Amino acid sequence: MTLAEQKQGSVVDVVGVDGPVDGTLLRFFEMGLVPGTTVTVLRRAPLGDPLQILVRGTRLCLRNDDAARFRVGARRE
Repeated sequence: MTLAEQKQGSVVDVVGVDGPVDGTLLRFFEMGLVPGTTVTVLRRAPLGDPLQILVRGTRLCLRNDDAARFRVGARRE
């Protein structure tokens, strides 16, 4: 499952990242979007792209192409 596939209101944990590490991915890492982090999908734009997430108290907007690089799993309690 990827972050791009999640519906509004989903709460998931980032479990991994796919693809090469480039500048965009490094920037997401710097903003706290790393494996082990809990992410809440807040909303999607009317046409589905981008999506807004809450990660470590910060709201971020990601394009679906970027969100698809993050593998997620069900949140652990």
